[in-house]
Amino acid sequence: MTVGRRDAALFYTVLVMSTFESQAPLLPQILALHGRWRGDREAVCCEGQRLSWRELVAANHRLAHGLIAVGIGPGDRVGIVMSNGLPMLQALLGSIAAGAVVVPINLSVSNDAMQSMLEDAGIRALVATEDQLPRFQGITLPDSLVLKLCDIPADADWQTLAELAAGQAEQLPEVALADAALINIIYSSGTTGQPKGIAHSHRGRLDWAYDLAIALRYHSAARTLLTIGLYSNISWVGMLCTLLGGGSLVIHRRFEPRSFIDTVKAERVTHTAMVPIQFQRVIEALEPGDDVSSMQAMMSCGSPLHEQLKRDIFSAFPCGIIELYGLTEGIITTLDPEDADGRWASVGKPLLGTDIRIVDDAGQPVAAGGSGEIVSRGRITMPGYWQREDANAEARLVDDYGVEWLRSGDIGKLDEEGFLYIVDRKKDMILSGGQNIYPQDIEAVLVRHAQVNDVAVIGAVSSRWGETPVALAVPDDPEQFDAAAVLDWANRQLGRQQRLADVVAVAELPRNPNGKILKRELRSQFSDLRYD
Repeated sequence: MTVGRRDAALFYTVLVMSTFESQAPLLPQILALHGRWRGDREAVCCEGQRLSWRELVAANHRLAHGLIAVGIGPGDRVGIVMSNGLPMLQALLGSIAAGAVVVPINLSVSNDAMQSMLEDAGIRALVATEDQLPRFQGITLPDSLVLKLCDIPADADWQTLAELAAGQAEQLPEVALADAALINIIYSSGTTGQPKGIAHSHRGRLDWAYDLAIALRYHSAARTLLTIGLYSNISWVGMLCTLLGGGSLVIHRRFEPRSFIDTVKAERVTHTAMVPIQFQRVIEALEPGDDVSSMQAMMSCGSPLHEQLKRDIFSAFPCGIIELYGLTEGIITTLDPEDADGRWASVGKPLLGTDIRIVDDAGQPVAAGGSGEIVSRGRITMPGYWQREDANAEARLVDDYGVEWLRSGDIGKLDEEGFLYIVDRKKDMILSGGQNIYPQDIEAVLVRHAQVNDVAVIGAVSSRWGETPVALAVPDDPEQFDAAAVLDWANRQLGRQQRLADVVAVAELPRNPNGKILKRELRSQFSDLRYD
């Protein structure tokens, strides 16, 4: 049959007119559907309390309606200063269902830092757990604040979550949310100075969870153990990937290695996301006969996973481990367990839909094997820092074709197969005698010494070289630690330009809750060190 031009145009018009139009759901809609279609399945358990998907979703919606009833809705920022538990999970999800922007605060920050974060975010509501209430006695809360909520009865000016939610509807509120509407602001840990609010949109966060769920092998039967505060983006990895698939969360109030091991067996845990120091503690606590066979996928991030620890994890857990390198701002690579052998120091390849590049100081691409700054682009990239156009400009690289890339501030290199290796943090680099020295390379050697439990390398003042590397080592046995012997051993392993001026024993290394060593604090603490 011959179709004329007019008939073809009419046929095309009919097809267009009969096309279904539907809007892709965002997280609140997806969770509401879980409550309907997965209602009887367990959604979360914490300290023996368990909620089905129907119960969790109903509780989230009651809280959302309660917030809306008192004027907290789309675009309003809600500060979350809470310890881990069901109240924190419901505060996060209930606020998001109301269209509000959650601002979870890292509990390890000082009161002054917390005050500046809450002020910067312009919060209109604040939710806290009872154990955090004393912190608010010594700070000034923002003038924008109109509602204070607590998990249990407290002072007269604090309303409980249960009181606000009482009698409210259990259906998802009809809130108009655009894809670009913000879902959260997560403040940086401040390892490089002034904290910055990292903003994420509803669509961006959902895309982030979709892509991570594939890379980290989540599914609808996942049972995910969360041991880090739900203010951390590491916990958001496990939380959102599990919630997206309709799995179950197992929440611990705090991390304890034996409790982790026992819970894996008792709850048949399949997934977790932690930092290297936690995995190290678990490996040390494992005993013959411990059953961790239910574990299907584990993710480590936040700081480098050194080769020996990675090997130990593979030996103890049949699933091995997926090492993730990433920034909350949106750069992510993962090393699959199948690719680890022979590439123990690599952090893998970019997440699905993400591209990375290594660039020199002029922003030009660096060939395989060469070191430079890691930059990234993709749909998981943040919209920007909250009210910080200066920081946005600093983080943006525009290439010769006008394409925007996100700067990481980290130094890395790609091998011939495209696997990424982290060399070091750009601002942690030591400039000694005109040569760039990367502390992470030296640390990777030192952790192999039997007397070294943990270590950080910083630059100290040198009259001859300008800067010289110094190792701050946590001894495995303080009474037997021989700093001179460790120094001599290390310098025989290192290149001439990498050699250490000193090894200093320390009781512990300061870390943020994500496990990252706070080298800025170490440089300040040991700023009086001087060497020839």
